[in-house]
Amino acid sequence: MQEVFITGSGSFLPGAPVANREMESRIGLLGEHSRRLKALALRQNGIRARHYAIDADGNYLFSNAQMAARAVEAACDSARRDPAQLQYLACGTTQADLLVPGIASSVHGELGGTPLGGTPLEISSHQSVCGSSMMAIKSAWLNIRAGQHRIAAASGSEFSSRWFQPGFYRGLDFSGMDIAQAMQYEFLRWTLSDGAGALVLEDRPDPDRPGLRIDWIEQKSFADRFPNCMYAGAAGNSPEESRPWSHYDSPGAAYGQGAIILRQDFDLLEQMFPVWMGYFLEVLDKHQLSPADIRYFLPHYSARSLGERMKSLLTRSAAMIPEERWHNHQSDSGNVGAATIFLLIDRLLRQEKLRRGDRILCFVPESGRCLASFMGMTVV
Repeated sequence: MQEVFITGSGSFLPGAPVANREMESRIGLLGEHSRRLKALALRQNGIRARHYAIDADGNYLFSNAQMAARAVEAACDSARRDPAQLQYLACGTTQADLLVPGIASSVHGELGGTPLGGTPLEISSHQSVCGSSMMAIKSAWLNIRAGQHRIAAASGSEFSSRWFQPGFYRGLDFSGMDIAQAMQYEFLRWTLSDGAGALVLEDRPDPDRPGLRIDWIEQKSFADRFPNCMYAGAAGNSPEESRPWSHYDSPGAAYGQGAIILRQDFDLLEQMFPVWMGYFLEVLDKHQLSPADIRYFLPHYSARSLGERMKSLLTRSAAMIPEERWHNHQSDSGNVGAATIFLLIDRLLRQEKLRRGDRILCFVPESGRCLASFMGMTVV
């Protein structure tokens, strides 16, 4: 099997950073609980700034696909490649701009939208939540390992703020909700943000500078154990409420009954942590890794409080990676979902003094219906 190397990385975060005090001008308020729950959510997630693809006047500045294409272009520039040299494109997101076709078709179209046109290539679209990022990377990695292609790009992108406009919530009566009920909607509004990241993967490293060899990628779903936890498209996650939005009489009927809104079940989220940590230990054992072996740990977690929970469980399991080796930057860029692991890798390559042989571990847990992904890399 062919070895695979990351030779370029890129990020695209739309507009200037939006501070906490400016958030209401972009996503508004839902009800009397909103400001109180905003303060609570921001204390928990630890985010000080984020980026939105909607400006203060309500103008949509970019599409999801446009942000992903900008990130792919930046990654190609970093790899000193022209996008026309790509042979394979894998794209992940929580929700594409269109119901049909897939996100990769739209991103490819954006990359080819020049007077000279683009280049036909193979594509794959991956739709989940945060885990779609690693699905896209693994797809590109496997294609190069199998010798199908020599150069590929993978991207993750999100346009979360469009979900959080007050008009999406008009089918719900927030006046009758208690704090806990309202928080399942409000927490995500004050936590998720917009942007994209991308990687270029090749069958040989750049001999002139440090790069990353992808050694392995592991991903496992535990959806057989849990109902939906972070979801949109149903009015609830109990059997009687889980009818898909497309099974209503019309999209308007689904909207009117709250089946379009993005939400999070926090009781279920808490139950997922032991499952993720058990899988973490399984992966360490499989690849004969000890925490001391890992020089850089890139974990994606949706809030600072959840990161602290993760550290506590790893410490109790004797698998805690020294905290100074953790790299998570969502405090200044927000939680960008499927883009996050790309942004972490991009910043690592741009800002850290990597040494040959350094080992890197990426961890992406997803609460959608409980899955987790890991990627092991070595600096070459």
